[in-house]
Amino acid sequence: MPAPEFVEALNEQVAHEFAASQQYVAVAVHYDTETLPRLAAFFYAQAVEERGHAMKMVQYLMDQDSEVIIPPVAGPRNGFDGIVEPIQIALDQEKVVTEQITRLARIARETGDYQSEQFIQWFLKEQVEEVSTMSDLLTTVRRSEANPLWVEEFLAREGFGGGEGETGAPPTAGGDL
Repeated sequence: MPAPEFVEALNEQVAHEFAASQQYVAVAVHYDTETLPRLAAFFYAQAVEERGHAMKMVQYLMDQDSEVIIPPVAGPRNGFDGIVEPIQIALDQEKVVTEQITRLARIARETGDYQSEQFIQWFLKEQVEEVSTMSDLLTTVRRSEANPLWVEEFLAREGFGGGEGETGAPPTAGGDL
């Protein structure tokens, strides 16, 4: 059994991951309404990825015979100015999530919960990628603010943010739905 402190914190993190997913949907809708389909697609995919992270955490709790609490989530921010602001919000959100995941790792280590520490390692690695991706995208969008179609071209050309799959990822509750 995971340490009770870890179970409580991981259930809280499930809410954070679902909230991040909702925020990315709101960002994707913003870009969709601005007729920026590649930016929209990128953030729709990010929303699915964040939901998947929550479901990996749910699966871990179930696998460990721990209580799973599907918590309410804070509503996303809607209504953005321009094309830069939503990505700045996304980057800020990823930095907060990194702090939250680091806290989970700290709790696991401090309580001697080595299985949970091993489980959370994948998420620590994932956060390095998430922050880097959002930082790079923010830089690109700032450079292209005068002509958003340059960002669309960049995303098409570079396949930006497509990732390398989730090699070594923990299992996801409900499969990869």
